[in-house]
Amino acid sequence: MAEGLRERKKRQTRQYISDVATGLFLERGFDAVTVAEIAEAANVSVNTVYNYFPAKEDLFFDRSAGMVDRLARWVRGRPAGESAVGAVLRELREEVEAVSPRVGLIPGYASFMRVIEETTALRSRLWAIAQEVQANLEQALREETGAAGDDELPALMAGQIGWVHSTVMAVVSREMVKGREPREVSREVLVLLDDIEDLLSERVLGYAVRAADRMP
Repeated sequence: MAEGLRERKKRQTRQYISDVATGLFLERGFDAVTVAEIAEAANVSVNTVYNYFPAKEDLFFDRSAGMVDRLARWVRGRPAGESAVGAVLRELREEVEAVSPRVGLIPGYASFMRVIEETTALRSRLWAIAQEVQANLEQALREETGAAGDDELPALMAGQIGWVHSTVMAVVSREMVKGREPREVSREVLVLLDDIEDLLSERVLGYAVRAADRMP
């Protein structure tokens, strides 16, 4: 359905508040900026800010909703003949090769990460997001394989697949914080992905291969 005028205005308002907040956080640090200051800079009320963002951390991680089901979405959308980890490796390679902002390959990412490193509340929120990503991935693997509730294999496999993703993100973050050029980091991470795949066991590489008669 086409986006209605009211929905579009709400989306634009939310994005504007988020952009204003991010600019203030990057300039002054997360803890030094109050919600009242964000509201004033965005020319809205404090209540309006909280209507869109229940917590201050939500203003910083405003796109986290698209991240928490990221790995699960990739696994569920894999084509016939592809395993769960194969789908994640493929998607990561595509994003890294495209020098995508979704993996942190963007100018200014270093400033974003420095704010996180300097703020306990943001590090805690990032950890919580990572746990949610892992839980969603495990649930997807259980559904895709029909595993019983007491079967530990989906959790173990989710750990292996999550390691692939977190390793790539950590290396990108580390290199971008050094102030390196995104395309240069992209080339190195593509090599890293090959090394990661070589380290995975055949059991992991062959887990949850989608059958030809089960299309996403």
